[in-house]
Amino acid sequence: MTLTTYDEDLCRKIEPNVSTTLERFNVLEIMRDNGISTVVWLDPILPFINDTEENLMGLMDYCIRAKVHGIICFGFGLTLSEGNREHFYKQLDRLFPGMKQRYISTFENSYVCNSANNRHLMNVFIKQCEKHGILWKTNDVFKYLQTFESKNQQLSLF
Repeated sequence: MTLTTYDEDLCRKIEPNVSTTLERFNVLEIMRDNGISTVVWLDPILPFINDTEENLMGLMDYCIRAKVHGIICFGFGLTLSEGNREHFYKQLDRLFPGMKQRYISTFENSYVCNSANNRHLMNVFIKQCEKHGILWKTNDVFKYLQTFESKNQQLSLF
């Protein structure tokens, strides 16, 4: 399950017409309560918009409380391919006037647009994962995803 933004109003703005982060957290709790292990993907984290320690700590709190097994995080930022970039800039103009120019002056035509806060946020992320026993190394998370866990009881849909 992806998590992007702890702030519900911002979530509704940048991820319209989908479940909010709080609703996704509620699903993670239901899965935890039913013995279903979960993995979260932190993505996208948008430079200048939700690339803050406050946002990260809110998302990490949800993950810790839901007892997620692992978190995939390729860094804090986003990728913008040709075609995708134009759509993204159009949405920036609509939702965050002036932000498009900030992206253009900072990233030009780069495919990878890492947050200036990437190093700090990665350090906070790793520290929180290790403190709470959450897998965070990409290879470890993907290895876990390919492992079949033996359960003593068959789960039932009914």
